[in-house]
Amino acid sequence: MQTDKHLISEPHGSLHVELTSYRFGRPGGKKAYIQAALHADEVPAMLTAQKLRARLEELEAQGKVTGEVIVVPAANPIGLAQVINERPFGRFDLSTGINFNRGYPHYFERLKTALAGRLGPDAAQNVRTIRALLREYVAEWQPHSDTTALKKALFSMAIDADVVLDLHCENEGVLHLYAGTPLCSAVQPLADLMQAGAVLYTLGAGGEPFDEACSRLWWDLAAHFGARYPIPPACIAVTVELRGEVSVSHELAGRDAEAILRYLAVQDILDLGAIVPPAPSCAPTPLEGTERVNAPHSGLLVYRREVGERVQAGEVVADLVDPVSGETTPLKTSVEGVLFTRLSHRYVIRGMNVAKIAGARAFRSGSLLSL
Repeated sequence: MQTDKHLISEPHGSLHVELTSYRFGRPGGKKAYIQAALHADEVPAMLTAQKLRARLEELEAQGKVTGEVIVVPAANPIGLAQVINERPFGRFDLSTGINFNRGYPHYFERLKTALAGRLGPDAAQNVRTIRALLREYVAEWQPHSDTTALKKALFSMAIDADVVLDLHCENEGVLHLYAGTPLCSAVQPLADLMQAGAVLYTLGAGGEPFDEACSRLWWDLAAHFGARYPIPPACIAVTVELRGEVSVSHELAGRDAEAILRYLAVQDILDLGAIVPPAPSCAPTPLEGTERVNAPHSGLLVYRREVGERVQAGEVVADLVDPVSGETTPLKTSVEGVLFTRLSHRYVIRGMNVAKIAGARAFRSGSLLSL
């Protein structure tokens, strides 16, 4: 195992911010990049990353890391230091208000110009050519703040990886995945091994989150250049939501880590023998088919359905009770699907998203993710 320290803060600042990554195996073969808690206080992700690190040390000693694996167990040291009224606040950069998982570079426009005349009929060679350019582009990125320096450090480790797993967690939820539509078949073994409750796919969610910045450029380029110059979806980038914020246990983290390791074996990055994923636990659904149930007014939130349950269109998933009058507003879903996330707060204000249902029929467009 190689430990790398990445200095994030500039030398004349009042704070010292450092990022740590662990590297297993050696460059030259297939590469996996795994980071945890880009939104900082996502404890299930960080605990799973620790289980991964320990197991990868064992596997490396046994000669079973046949490719290269990079693990970043705490991907957001800036966010981990942000606390408001004794509560961690790691989703947004307090200096700018920007989500730490938004605004990564999308190099499609630059690449389609640079690649003119440089591609051929060999898909593997096209991948090598594109990755070489991507490494150059990320190296040229000039950060203007500690947050952009952090983004560059993370992005530079991931941009040429075959597999990128971005580990997060929800407020409350079942384990679920987000991935690009062209990656559905490649992601299915991971979903099966992790026994996901939902898999949400889309060609573009909007906002340039980390996983899409690594993967979307591949199918954008393929669509632009066409069949004459084959370009496969060479980066399997997935956002993995490891249940809810308080779903923290050694048992769950160990189980999730083992599932991820088995998936890396499916991708020929680890040698764990033949891996047979279990039967699928859910069917993938379009992210455009996800319904957001929002609070129409302030009130006490009383759920009537649990995460992971299947609900019908028109079904009441929660009651919203006025704390003074006692008047109750039933919150209904308009789609059939799986209730895969909900809010842990039990008092909400108008407009807050209190639940999400993974439906099978696409009906939304535009920006598909929460802020």
